[in-house]
Amino acid sequence: MCRHVAYMGPELPLSELLFAAPHALALQASSPEELIYARVNADGFGFGWYGEGDQPVVYRRADPIWQDPNLRQLARNLYADLWLASVRSATPGFSGDVVNVQPFAFGDLLFSHNGFIEDFRPAIRRQIQNIMEPDVEAEIFGTTDSEFLFALMRQFLLDDADLNLEGAMIESFSTIQSWLGSQRALLNVILSDGERLVASRYSVNDQCASLYYTSDDDCFPEGAVVIASEPLTDRERWRSVPENHILVVAADEPPELLAL
Repeated sequence: MCRHVAYMGPELPLSELLFAAPHALALQASSPEELIYARVNADGFGFGWYGEGDQPVVYRRADPIWQDPNLRQLARNLYADLWLASVRSATPGFSGDVVNVQPFAFGDLLFSHNGFIEDFRPAIRRQIQNIMEPDVEAEIFGTTDSEFLFALMRQFLLDDADLNLEGAMIESFSTIQSWLGSQRALLNVILSDGERLVASRYSVNDQCASLYYTSDDDCFPEGAVVIASEPLTDRERWRSVPENHILVVAADEPPELLAL
C-alpha cells in the first residue's frame, strides 16, 4: 500500500504537495490517516513531471521521504503544471530496491499504483506475461505487481491505437479480475500522458482504498485539480471519488467521473 498525489493546473512548486500543505504527502508517509494494510510509508518515494520535449521525468529513492536531506530545497525550486508523486509501503515479498519505487515512466506515460494484487506471484504474473509482447516485457526492471500492471496497460494501448487511457485501465482491471477468482486486489491507479490525468478507485473482493480530489481549494491556484489518497488540506474542500469509479481530469474541463 502507498499514498499518492497528482496535480494538474498552473505551474506549482513541488513543495506545495510534498511539504507545505497541512497534510502533505511527506506527512502522509509517516502519519497516514486512512491506510488499510500498513502503518507508515517508509519504503521509498518518488515524483514525476513532464520536462524537456514533454517527456516524463522521474526522481525516485528507496529510503523514506524524510531522510533525503536535499528534498525540501529541491522541491521549492522545481515547478511544473503536472505532478505525480508517491510514498511507498512495500507489499510483503517485494524488495525495497529503487527499481520498485513509483512513479514509473515509459514513453509519454507516468503511472502510480496504490494497492496490491493478491496471488500475483506466480499466478497473475504468469498470466500477464502470456499476453505481453517481448518488447513490453523487456521494459520491466522491477518485480512488483504495480510495474506489471503498468506494462499490461501499455500492452493494451499498443494493441489498439484507438484506446484511450481510461479504456486501457478498464480493460486491464477486467482482465485481472477474470484471473483472480476469490483473491483480492486493490487497484487505485493514477495514469497520465501529459495531457490528462486518469485516476481509479477500484477493488476486487475487498474494500476500496481511499481517494479524493478537489478543484476549488483556495490553497491551490485557480483552475487546478488535485487528486490524493488523503486530503492535503481542509477536508470540506475535498470530494471522495466514489468506489469503483474512474476520475478523468483534462485542462480547462471539469473533472469527470466514470462508473466501472
